[in-house]
Amino acid sequence: MEDKRYMTLHEIVQQAREKLDATYWDYLVGGADTETTLRRNRLALDQLGIVSRVLNDVSAVDTSGSLLGHQLNMPVLLAPIGSLESFDPGGGASAAIAADHAGIISMASSVCQPSLEAIASASAGPKIYQLYVRGDVNWISDVIQRALDNDYAAFCLTVDTAVVSRRERDIAKRVSPTSAQPADGMGYQASFSWQQLAEVRARHNIPLIIKGISHPADARRAVDLGVNAIYVSNHGGRQLDQAIASISALPAIVEAVQGEAEIIVDGGFYRGTDILKAIALGANCVGIGRLEAWALAAGGVPALLRCLTLLKRELAKSMALAGVTTLADLNPAFVTRAAAVAAPDVVSAFPLIDDYLRPPGKTEENNEGNNEGNNE
Repeated sequence: MEDKRYMTLHEIVQQAREKLDATYWDYLVGGADTETTLRRNRLALDQLGIVSRVLNDVSAVDTSGSLLGHQLNMPVLLAPIGSLESFDPGGGASAAIAADHAGIISMASSVCQPSLEAIASASAGPKIYQLYVRGDVNWISDVIQRALDNDYAAFCLTVDTAVVSRRERDIAKRVSPTSAQPADGMGYQASFSWQQLAEVRARHNIPLIIKGISHPADARRAVDLGVNAIYVSNHGGRQLDQAIASISALPAIVEAVQGEAEIIVDGGFYRGTDILKAIALGANCVGIGRLEAWALAAGGVPALLRCLTLLKRELAKSMALAGVTTLADLNPAFVTRAAAVAAPDVVSAFPLIDDYLRPPGKTEENNEGNNEGNNE
């Protein structure tokens, strides 16, 4: 089932770029307003260097992790993506199938297709359902009950979308955002409060995740209300412009939570070394969103499975070279501030893509005479 034609992650991203038109590509790579938050996510990761240890026996490396009691082959979650069906007809069901085969966990967006029930039946692996609030507490409770009836492992409320952000890539092209939602119910998202969250928590016995946390005081308040997992996220730079990077927010939130809830983080995570850094700084699991969508756009479930295999290989090799054999060996001493070496961009984690995005013929012209004997 895995598409083994791809040998590197950048090949998958490049294939997605070649297959997607400008509207869908911009939806994946774009952010709010100046896109500073988007770039800052990547810059902050690049400004963390790994401090390796040596002379440890790393002949056997275990990348496994866990989230809310579910064992994972690596600490990765397929993040919720609106309109995921635009990149693969199976939408959220395709993500669930790939996660199941890869031994990780998927989180289905409430604004992607197919239905909650259809995604649940697509695979036997653990799944989480994410909800944008479009109704009152009774409406939320009805959706949670549907998730419970369909054996979802946890339920997630997104809380960083009180209003719809400005995405200038769409405005400049005079097109409706790919993720545009009907105005009906948007007022409920804007008015959703701590009091309502407490009522939701009191009504249902299901692991509850709050997504979109950047401030440690908010993380602490959520934990005090009985939230089981804090999802550190700035929506991939797609909501508040000029926000801090997710990885920058992580240490203070870990300190505030004091181990009383699990912690998920996303925002610019594309490589095995990115995952290592997040776990070293206290995260339990890392969400990948754009990489998930790029892989589905490149070749559906087989390409996404290959993407996850390559990501796991990167993580395992990075762990071995850092001198650890399990994720539990990691701690903040394994990362330190370091100079970034490239300008941050949504694809700057894949520098070899530059070789493939040059105008046709430019690569051949620059390399003429340098590839003799390499075309067997």
